[in-house]
Amino acid sequence: MDLTDSTALVTGGAGLVGSHLAAQLLDRGATVRVADDLSKGDRDRVPDGAEFVEADLTDPDDVAEAVTDDLDIVFHFAAYTDTNYDDDRELFEANTAMTYNVLERMHEVGVDRLAFTSSSTVYGEAPRPTPEDYGPLEPISIYGSSKLADEALISTHAHSYGVQSWVFRFANIVGPHQRGNVIPDFIQKLDADPSELEILGDGRQEKSYMHVSECVDAIQHVVEHADEDLNVYNLGTETTTSVTDIADIVSDELGVDPEYAYTGGDRGWTGDVPKMRLSIERLADLGWEPSIESDEAVRRSARELIDEIV
Repeated sequence: MDLTDSTALVTGGAGLVGSHLAAQLLDRGATVRVADDLSKGDRDRVPDGAEFVEADLTDPDDVAEAVTDDLDIVFHFAAYTDTNYDDDRELFEANTAMTYNVLERMHEVGVDRLAFTSSSTVYGEAPRPTPEDYGPLEPISIYGSSKLADEALISTHAHSYGVQSWVFRFANIVGPHQRGNVIPDFIQKLDADPSELEILGDGRQEKSYMHVSECVDAIQHVVEHADEDLNVYNLGTETTTSVTDIADIVSDELGVDPEYAYTGGDRGWTGDVPKMRLSIERLADLGWEPSIESDEAVRRSARELIDEIV
């Protein structure tokens, strides 16, 4: 579909990826509505020109206000992570309830296109680079389990109810306005004490980092060029960055030289996948490739976040 001059809803549009996508859609002449409960996002991130609906998507009445029959597409980006809920059951039920409510309302009002942000966590600990058709999918975190359940709901609506769908399995997306992730965490720690930095795990965890500007470019390209009933695409880079390398980059950008204090073990936390790199051959075959490698995405994000935080 052509997103130019479209009418789009972005759930989670006050968050990292949603706010950047909303801004790009507006620049293309689209009419954009943002729905967000502001539990993670910030109202100031919603771009000028977008209609804003404060909505708890676990509440069907709020979803009904956000999802109306004039929409051409819903970008469903709203989700909770373990930084929102300490209780695994609440996290799982909230994420799946939001997706079910959005799909149910879309079916009620006849909106038949959905783009969804899933996660590399659905793969669990898989061979690298991991292609989209890898299986069986065995997530090791509740967050990953909730994303896989969401994908199952979307698959059902794509194949049985005519909702053309695009599912994006993300690498680690980084960029301005981000909080609660490794780069802003390191910046905040070093701003408080530049002499020492605590690093969760052994520092050898190694993953792909993609800058948010490239992420939203790729999302739009896939929506406009992939035309199956259900389209599943990895989004990431061909390169990876270790946690210790991130610490080095952030320290360098701050101009400090801390001692590193590792907590030990090969995982930063329960459910952490120590090494992740996604295959992006399918994305390349569709005509889009990243221009920013993982290390540079981390450095660019560090500079942007230092300007915001310090």
